[in-house]
Amino acid sequence: MDILYKDESYKIIGAAMIVHNEIGSGFLEAVYQEALEKEFYLQDVPYKREVPLPIFYKGEMLSKTYIADFVCYDNIIVELKAVSFMSSEHKAQVLNYLKAAKFELGLLINFGESKLAYERLVREKDQQMERIAIKKINEWRE
Repeated sequence: MDILYKDESYKIIGAAMIVHNEIGSGFLEAVYQEALEKEFYLQDVPYKREVPLPIFYKGEMLSKTYIADFVCYDNIIVELKAVSFMSSEHKAQVLNYLKAAKFELGLLINFGESKLAYERLVREKDQQMERIAIKKINEWRE
């Protein structure tokens, strides 16, 4: 089985490792977000910062949006944390974002531990609503 967005994920996580190695743990999330944005630029990782993503309910777009820390390569949600450990709630949050925004891959990255912690989270596809949602997302992105 192929790993979804393998090369792209590798570059994103590599950039996060550089940031963590450079400034370590102990800062607020906003510091890591700014530093990671600079590293994405240096590493030629295509990204958008604080992207409002549409949320769908039963195939209909809601007026509320989810603000992703980053969307990289137009396909990967990157959610940052600066906490002492990643909890199941953090993972559930990203999985909910993936499902609601109809993205397939999310990277949860935590700068708050002594070593960079990250997790790849993949959404299971909901075939019934997929075609409608993808069409609406493509219209929204244009």
